[in-house]
Amino acid sequence: MLSRRQILGLFASSTLLAYSPAWADDHDVWALDILHDALKSDLARLVDIRRPEEWQDTGVAEGAWPIDMTHPRFGERLFAARDLAAGRPVALICRTGHRSGLVMSKLREAKAAGFVDAVGGMLGASGKSGWIEQGLPTVTREAALAALPSELA
Repeated sequence: MLSRRQILGLFASSTLLAYSPAWADDHDVWALDILHDALKSDLARLVDIRRPEEWQDTGVAEGAWPIDMTHPRFGERLFAARDLAAGRPVALICRTGHRSGLVMSKLREAKAAGFVDAVGGMLGASGKSGWIEQGLPTVTREAALAALPSELA
């Protein structure tokens, strides 16, 4: 019979496996609670692809890198974010999941690995609650931009 410590150890190792890059390649749509847990455990990165005025209106998910998808260097910056993630999955979030879904479609077509879609977005859609409705932490646009690595600016 396994001890409590052994059972918890098995659970912890399977949880880490669940967020591995290989798992992300096969499961590229993540629920927000799973994404939040992965972010807290430093097992994923998050990119908010909305426009700056949207970041101002709602704030940005805590720990997210704000990278405006309408910026002329968006693709370059997105792949730089993947490089900075150092093998961790990079989740994409937008307002409702529509734009991040479109970007994910293009990434799938290009066979670009390492990206996942944050289902429900910041505000939720189609019966899915969003980051804000779930009470997940946010920061101001200014704080998110100040924390943006220089390689992504």
